[in-house]
Amino acid sequence: MKNQKSALSVIVVLMTLITSVQVSAQQWIKSMPGYEQYTEKAPQIRNSVKPGRIAADWAEDGKSFTYNEDGKQYKFDVKKKQAEEIGDAPEEESMMARYRRMYAGRPQRGRQYAEETSADKTLKAVYRGGNVYISKADGSDEYAVTTEGSIEKRFTFGTATWVYGEELDQLHAMWWSPDNSKLAFYHFDMSKVRNYYLQYEQTELYDSMNIEAYTKVGAVNPVVDLMIYDLETKKTITVDVRDGQPFDDNVVGHYVYGIEWAPDGTELLFHRTNRKQDIMEWTAANAETGKCRVVVREEWPASFTENHPYMQYLEDKQRFIWESERNGFKNYYLYDLKAGLINPITSHEFEVAGVVKIDEAKNQLYYMARSGDNHMKLQLHRVKLDGKGDVRLTDPALTHSVSVSPDGKYFIDVAETHDTPPFTQLLDAKGKVVAKLAESDMSKFEELGLKKTEIYTFTSADGETELHGMIHFPSNFDPNKKYPVILSNYGGPATNAVRENFTTPSALCEYGFLVVNIDGRNAGWKGKKMLDKLYGHLSIVEQDDFAEGIKALYDRPYVNKDRVGVFGTSYGGTTSAACILRHPDVFHASVANSGVMDWRNYDNIYTERYMNLLENNPEGYNAANLRNYAENLEGYLMIYYGTTDNNVHPSNSLQLIEALQKAGKSFEVQVGPDRGHTAVSTERMMEFFIQHLVLE
Repeated sequence: MKNQKSALSVIVVLMTLITSVQVSAQQWIKSMPGYEQYTEKAPQIRNSVKPGRIAADWAEDGKSFTYNEDGKQYKFDVKKKQAEEIGDAPEEESMMARYRRMYAGRPQRGRQYAEETSADKTLKAVYRGGNVYISKADGSDEYAVTTEGSIEKRFTFGTATWVYGEELDQLHAMWWSPDNSKLAFYHFDMSKVRNYYLQYEQTELYDSMNIEAYTKVGAVNPVVDLMIYDLETKKTITVDVRDGQPFDDNVVGHYVYGIEWAPDGTELLFHRTNRKQDIMEWTAANAETGKCRVVVREEWPASFTENHPYMQYLEDKQRFIWESERNGFKNYYLYDLKAGLINPITSHEFEVAGVVKIDEAKNQLYYMARSGDNHMKLQLHRVKLDGKGDVRLTDPALTHSVSVSPDGKYFIDVAETHDTPPFTQLLDAKGKVVAKLAESDMSKFEELGLKKTEIYTFTSADGETELHGMIHFPSNFDPNKKYPVILSNYGGPATNAVRENFTTPSALCEYGFLVVNIDGRNAGWKGKKMLDKLYGHLSIVEQDDFAEGIKALYDRPYVNKDRVGVFGTSYGGTTSAACILRHPDVFHASVANSGVMDWRNYDNIYTERYMNLLENNPEGYNAANLRNYAENLEGYLMIYYGTTDNNVHPSNSLQLIEALQKAGKSFEVQVGPDRGHTAVSTERMMEFFIQHLVLE
């Protein structure tokens, strides 16, 4: 590892295994260029704008609403168009406190709850030792529902695998029926699934071992079933999740998730897909027989279907709104739980983006859609549930978040863009401005000399698609100087780094950098066919576009095209390593944190969804294996991983390290002892970038 006193020395591999060594290294930054500027300005940037956002609480009659501002609570009378102070605002919960409250008692990442209480709070289902037990809520009168479960034999009831929790959002593995008469639960046969071994507590006197049934790409999956226990008859049935077909890769029912009871309790509802995940069926199982019927079927042979489409019941608990990409864009459809499709509600060639309000009395749906000047600008629409009379109610030049009054006569609109600070208005049902409620205070922003971000456009690497990037500037920006550039990106399918929400500049700019975010053909919100371009080509298509996004800045006189860095964590770590290895002419320094370096190392539910099955796409997997590009390293690379990362396993970084060593390359390694899916400290990262993009 280089420091500022030996700028021309050769980078060597350094395994920083002792925390004290890591801390001392970060002390170098205090004498580096930009540190004082960053120390002075960075703490002030986050709160440099007092946003003109009002979070309104509507009265039930829709004639007034309350909101808090500057420690006071106000009541706004819609008819009078006036606000009246009514007292002190309740003490606001801090973001950290809100986070702790929301996640209190939540299972660890990838795990499921071990206890579930019945709707009437009288009974409790418990998972323990591979089996399911039922007792009274106080724990008394417990009895076993299953007895053949065994953790040692990896044959369990009432729990799921880590990958089901991580990729299919399964926090629950047991479900009480609405009338408390039945209990549904998972059954997993993991006997043929290979274990992954991870060493824990390596900084202690004695370590320990974490053993996880973890299916990687191409490996054997667990056999999953659903079972329903009847408390009155004491009998258990197995749901026919695969319609009598044996468990294999092609059967729809290979993955079973998203389980819930129908409102009337007569059926158990769940999602099921094949292994490739290009067919998804929302399925209803008869609670008495276990026989299944398909309620909604989605299929997209070109790539994959949405795993968890939005769904919301109407008041009769029989009809529901369903979100589907079947026409290539997310749209809403009206269904009946028994009769199937009633009618499309929207048929846009742009994406819908959230239900705001359902007014069944007027047969109307209020929803957000990406119908503005670009896909990043959200608009409020209103449409009849039969699909007629769709109208946009907001200004398409801005992006909006709204709160509709209970009677639908008014809505509160917070509008903004990336360079227009938010302001709040009251609008009527036709979208006409009734009153202006709040504007952002930019005085601190201007006092600090902060610069607004800039969105720019460029063309994708295939020469066809218009894409977007965003530039952040330092407060002391001088267009007559040349600045090194850092790309801060996550990447990956359906992720968006560029947004039209007002954005304060990245504090990292104060070190003397331009910070850039770029959306490639991986970006969401632009329709299904856009993401199909990424399918089977992770780490290739989007990284090529990121390189094009940087090249699009070359004609700006203040951009130093010979000093470009990139950093990120998780998929962002993959992005960072791929950028410098696949585009050494564009990227000169990289910090790759906890990244997947070969997609065959990662869990199959996520990877095969976007890369296809291994036997169908060996070329794509080989192209994405970053070990194959070790010879390309020309710039400066820092690899970071945590030794207890049970998500992106340390083997990813270790394999790349081995390949780079065999290629005779110099690079740096930072290790997080007994740390999980994390990143190197910001201070150490910026030492690295300043050393290689500023001082050399």
